[in-house]
Amino acid sequence: MCGYPGGGVNIVPSDPGTTTRPTGHATNAGPPPGRQETCVSRPTLADVATRAGVSVSTASLAFSGAGPIAEGTKQRVLTAAAELDYSGPNPLGRQLRSGRSGIVGVVVGDALKRSFRDPVSVQLLDGLVDTIAPAGLGVLLIPGPTGADEPAVDPLIESAAMDVAVMIWGGTTEDPTLQALRRRGIPAVVVEGHELGDIVTVGIDDRDGVAALGRHLLGLGHQRIATVTLPFGPDRRSAVADQDRIADIRWKIAERRLAGLADAGVRPTAVYETPASLVEHGTAAAHALLSGDPAERPTAIVAQSDLLASGVVIGARELGLRVPEDVSVAGFDGLDLPWLTPDVLTTVEQPIAEKGAVVGRAVQRLLAGEQPEDAVLPVSLRIGSTTGPAPSL
Repeated sequence: MCGYPGGGVNIVPSDPGTTTRPTGHATNAGPPPGRQETCVSRPTLADVATRAGVSVSTASLAFSGAGPIAEGTKQRVLTAAAELDYSGPNPLGRQLRSGRSGIVGVVVGDALKRSFRDPVSVQLLDGLVDTIAPAGLGVLLIPGPTGADEPAVDPLIESAAMDVAVMIWGGTTEDPTLQALRRRGIPAVVVEGHELGDIVTVGIDDRDGVAALGRHLLGLGHQRIATVTLPFGPDRRSAVADQDRIADIRWKIAERRLAGLADAGVRPTAVYETPASLVEHGTAAAHALLSGDPAERPTAIVAQSDLLASGVVIGARELGLRVPEDVSVAGFDGLDLPWLTPDVLTTVEQPIAEKGAVVGRAVQRLLAGEQPEDAVLPVSLRIGSTTGPAPSL
């Protein structure tokens, strides 16, 4: 088809003697004054094959890498493609032929604007993408519910093309997102969620890691230990949680890390639930937990993420308290937080990028028709400058 620059498509009638007038313009009248008619013929794979002197199927192999082809032949095809300005087979056509989209749907479990403020989410995605990109796979980021009034399942879960889904915040057998994926027959990898039997899970030994934190604080003489947690579920509250609320935790990460404290023999004086892993939520928690009677306030606070812990440090200082002389603070993740200098958080280090890589390898095995095994990665305690002996009464 030919067209005029800045104009619509010129439809040429099948009978040269016949004039049609779509949208009021004669199609055989030539270009308007001052305009040049342009015909752009996009090169095809067949054109490349002809120039390279090979069959179309051989030319296709040079681009797909899906079969044996001599290096010299492959280079001849690629050279011909460059000469013709041919960028490669149509991706949509390749998808239709293979029956795959080449897309991995990643459900981040929160609003994207919050997820990208969390280095843990970013490093995990880096590890995942670095692993699957060489296989020609891309990522579709799908936000999770940010409140009780949000739809339980994002519309992309129901309709977007994807070959495998990754659920960053895990899920339960009743999780509506997981149920929607199962209805569509899309395999999934669940990160740090419940063990679901037929669904691949990748996690870390965070329960033991938090238990090590608890034993560390007990060994320093702390008895009044509070904790600041990650969200309990999609309704995302910011408040001290009572026992009924704690008994109804929906998201496994917060539940496991609370259980780690119990394993160490720590019964928290207060459990403060936050709506997200952000510094400002840790600061708000510190003000709530440390503003009371000095004889009753906690002498140590364990936060379930490093961002929350750093917010607790900031909040404690805003209240005129010294860290760790007046209150010890510990986190979880092992992040590098240079803006907290000179303090270095006592924390539990987890292999974040490696976790993403393990997820990526599980995705590739699912696409190969295999069933990957569940994986649990080790963590380690790192003692910093934010924990010290319990203050004397």
